[in-house]
Amino acid sequence: MANTADIEPDDIVVGGRKKGGKGGLIIGLVLMLLLGGGGFFATFSGMLALPFGGDGAHDAAPPAKSKMDLPPTAFVPLDEIIISLGRGARSRHLVLAAELEVEPAMIAEVELLRPRVLDVLNTYLRALDERDIEDPAAMTRLRAQMLRRIQVVTGEGRVRDLLITRFILQ
Repeated sequence: MANTADIEPDDIVVGGRKKGGKGGLIIGLVLMLLLGGGGFFATFSGMLALPFGGDGAHDAAPPAKSKMDLPPTAFVPLDEIIISLGRGARSRHLVLAAELEVEPAMIAEVELLRPRVLDVLNTYLRALDERDIEDPAAMTRLRAQMLRRIQVVTGEGRVRDLLITRFILQ
């Protein structure tokens, strides 16, 4: 009688057939790769449309609108502001250029208040230290602070946003 330690896994016979071998595993992997690749190709090439997602190229109905509905918007440019920084600062000047996003009906009113807007921006920016400006997260905080001050000067509902077009430390 054979010792069970001498039996290899490939030598086991179950139901008259030899159990083991890697032929079935290889065939299964090859079939899986072929079917997966074929499914990907059919979907990617457009032969088979997915019931969800996609870019709408294969939809039966055309899109209702091809452009976004944007609210009416106008921009009021502000004069460039140059602020002298303190004597201990590494940079000598701050250059700021910006535009105000306004309702088209409010352009004339905001234009009349432009000197007040420039005054409030100059006053705020002169009060800042250089380290307040050089912080990487400073732009978001400064923009929010300036926008709030502008909205107080112009009145609620006139200025929607402040768009900073240039912010340079020289």
